[in-house]
Formats: sequence, C-alpha cells, structure tokens
Amino acid sequence: MRFVFIAAEKANHSVTILCRCLRVTRSGFYAWLRRGLSARAQRDLVLRTKLRAFHTASGQVYGRPRLWRDLREDGEAVSEKRVKRLMREEQIQGKVPKRFKQTTNSDHTDPIAANVLDRDFTAAAPNQRWVGDTTEFVIGEHAKLYLAAILDLYSRFVVGWAISAVNDRRLTLKALEMAVQRRCPEPGLLHHSDRGCTYTCEDYQRYLATHGITCSMSRRADCYDNAVMESFFATVKKEKADRFPSYSDAKMALFDYIEVFYNQRRRHSTLGQVSPARFEREAAA
Repeated sequence: MRFVFIAAEKANHSVTILCRCLRVTRSGFYAWLRRGLSARAQRDLVLRTKLRAFHTASGQVYGRPRLWRDLREDGEAVSEKRVKRLMREEQIQGKVPKRFKQTTNSDHTDPIAANVLDRDFTAAAPNQRWVGDTTEFVIGEHAKLYLAAILDLYSRFVVGWAISAVNDRRLTLKALEMAVQRRCPEPGLLHHSDRGCTYTCEDYQRYLATHGITCSMSRRADCYDNAVMESFFATVKKEKADRFPSYSDAKMALFDYIEVFYNQRRRHSTLGQVSPARFEREAAA
C-alpha cells in the first residue's frame, strides 16, 4: 500500500522524500515498480481517480452513498465498503450540516390558514403540492441576504426562488411568481408554508387565490410541519455556504447551486439517488 501511494504521488513529490516519509527504501520501491502493480492495486488506482473526479464534479459535497452511485452508473461493480476505504485513504469527505436559524416573523394579525398538508410530504404527480420557506445568509461581516424558495414535493424540484437583502413580501412573491410562470399549475395545487407575515400578507394570499392555489400553513413554532424545506435549506448551507463575500457572489453561487447542480444533477435520497430533473423525465417517459 505504501508503494501504491508513492506511485500515485511521485509526479508531485520526489521519490526520495516519499520513501523517507513512509519509511521504505528507494530500491524496494523500484523493485516493486518493476514487478508491476497487482490487479487489485491497478483497480484501486482507477477507482481513486474516478472518486476524486466525481467528488470534484459534485462541488466536493458528495459522501460515500452518492459517490458509490456515481461509480456504479459509470460501470464500476464496486462495493460500498471498498469505496469507504478508498475515500478514507484519499481523505475524501462529504460536507456536514450547518446549524438551523429561525427567520419566521409570525407576530402579526393576518388570517392563518389551516395545516392542510399535515406533514404528508408526498405527491402523486408534479404541481400537486408545493412547499415554500425563507432562509438567511450572511454577506461580508454583518450584512444579510434572504433566499425564498418553493419546492415541488413530487420531485423536490426547486420550481421558484428569489433573493433579496430584505425579508419582505416582495421576496416571497417573486419566488411564487417564478414558480407559477415556470410550471403553469392547474387550479387545485396545495401550497404550504410557515405562518410568517410574508406568506400571510394580503398580496401573497391574493396571488394564490387568483391562480386557484389552496393555502396551507404550519402550526406555530413547529419546524417539522415544513421539514422538507428545512432540509433543503440545510443542504444548501452544508454543500454551498452560509456566508458569501458579496451580494453578487451570493447570486452567482446560489444560481449555480440551485439551477445547475441541485435541480439537474444532485442525487436525492428520496428519489432513489437521482436528480429532481431526471426523476421527472423518467416518470414522464
């Protein structure tokens, strides 16, 4: 195993230094090199290269289950145990979750809708059930940026989203308008959110009613009633960032993550480890 490591790294470091660090002789390494790699060692080198490539392609966010799926789809018949070992040796790791932060302002007198969704986060087809929420990011040292997003529970596809330096009704309305224009849902769609003032306000409720969308809201201070959205925001902050240098950096990074990576490429455990876009395509076919 030490000689395999030296062979893999000798393009970046001198063989002498590598042998000294690993406490093996140069003559022993070159004798091993002349004998050639064993079939298993050669196979490991191929898998290591692919693991690094797939990990980089995911933005360095994928852990063992998704990287194993990438290898399997690439035609590699390999066990998860072997992938785990190779990832440990290559020091490849997925990213860990960020802490939860509350952004809901429910201190208002607006009417509250019933919890029609009632934690049933399933849908039989697209545009039957959407969930929406807002989260906060830090810009620079102290400034704030807010992301409002709407997911389709059928495929976990982000159908609408918007960002703003202010967490107000214009932000959530912009995300809703994008979702409606993008998906053109039939009347009867269920829209679930928390009971924050940006969702209970007259403008937002009027827009829902105009498009025949039924409103549902979580119970007070109960994040589990909208667990899918909480999970999505935790994933964004875990895999991308919860702090950005500037608003322009945040806008580009969030667009790339949501539209390019999450919707089109990111494997989702709820969907059998395929992306939301692929899940919808295969279901339609």
